[in-house]
Amino acid sequence: MQHHWKVALVVGLVATVAGCQRLSGGSNYAAPLPATPTSPVASEPLQPIDGAPPPGTVVSDPTATEPVNLASNPVPEPSTAIDIGRSDMLGGWKVSASGDNCMAFMTLTSWEGGYRANTRGCASPQLSSVSAWNLTGKQVVLKGSGGDVVAQLYATSATQFSGQMSTGGQISLYR
Repeated sequence: MQHHWKVALVVGLVATVAGCQRLSGGSNYAAPLPATPTSPVASEPLQPIDGAPPPGTVVSDPTATEPVNLASNPVPEPSTAIDIGRSDMLGGWKVSASGDNCMAFMTLTSWEGGYRANTRGCASPQLSSVSAWNLTGKQVVLKGSGGDVVAQLYATSATQFSGQMSTGGQISLYR
């Protein structure tokens, strides 16, 4: 008999809880909010910025320089270049080159022309093509997927490399 009493108590509690839920709306979720009406968006041409060229005018990059064949005309070693080892290059580097800011990653996996490298987030086609790097003396050479020299750099500190890209612009690797 005591068993039937416990069952009746449990059934009564369940019915009471279920009744409370129905009285409070029968759901544990808030009622949806009504849709907000939207009005049409107006548009009109923007006024030109003082000193800006008229729309459609092609503007050249004042920092751009002529492309350089770095394979036959290497960047000269600066007197401030420091000695580095291959292990100093490993890992991720921030890249800054002619207005492009992205990342480069260096490994010691053998690859055509040196060791495996890749870049992420680079807008420049040249930087996006980087697939290898090599160390010759104090010079770090970044190479594209076709083996072409993309950039040559020298260490100015253990966490900073500066040099030139084959497009003629300056490049820096830093941590």
